[in-house]
Amino acid sequence: MSFARETDLYPFVKRYFEGLSYEVKGEVGAADVVACDAAGTQMVIVELKLGFTLALLRQGIARQALSDLVYLCVPRRQGRAGTKAHAADAGLCSRLGLGLMTVSAAGGVAILCDPEPYRPRRAPARRARLLAEFRARRGDPNPGGTGGRKLVTAYRQDAGLCAAHLAAHGPCRGADVARGTGVARATRMMADNHYGWFERVSTGVYALTEAGQDAAATLVAASTSTPAAPPAGAGGGSVRMGAGADPE
Repeated sequence: MSFARETDLYPFVKRYFEGLSYEVKGEVGAADVVACDAAGTQMVIVELKLGFTLALLRQGIARQALSDLVYLCVPRRQGRAGTKAHAADAGLCSRLGLGLMTVSAAGGVAILCDPEPYRPRRAPARRARLLAEFRARRGDPNPGGTGGRKLVTAYRQDAGLCAAHLAAHGPCRGADVARGTGVARATRMMADNHYGWFERVSTGVYALTEAGQDAAATLVAASTSTPAAPPAGAGGGSVRMGAGADPE
């Protein structure tokens, strides 16, 4: 079965709530569906749409002025992409205190989330990592909204300082680089050689590779500068310094 109109969803929603001993009526006032229990203490409102849209969210939020029990109802999507989309939609509804229900092609009704007050769940570890990166990063090297491109992270900035030190002083022991740059993890970073900039020339002594020499010429200036505001009508740019994902 396919749903060509919102009214095609109604019989299945009506049957579902009648199975829970509600009396159900369609198009009552501004609501698509209203279901009331026998005692008259609970009133459920359901808004029907053929797809999960911003307009549907707005309708649901508006109906919250009439009832605490507001559901949005859409046809059930198929496949992995559909399941993923429904999970994301349910998460959004939960944050707005809305319920989400779907109707399958066979007419089955599934409740993906119930309308309940949203209680945010904090993520202390992720918050700590975010603050650590914020505090460790020097300057403001990345224009906001640069997602999807190579960003200048605190790790990359530290690697750049190590590279600049070796460019200025030649091969050095890791401890000397750490003292000279203030990068406590200098030895580990050069040993890991995430960007291919460093090579160990003897026990505990590191030098720059050819790639490191090229990077050292521009890295420090780029990593410590604040991006200038773009001229009127121009799009913002991003600082790009080589390939590879940062380990932190």
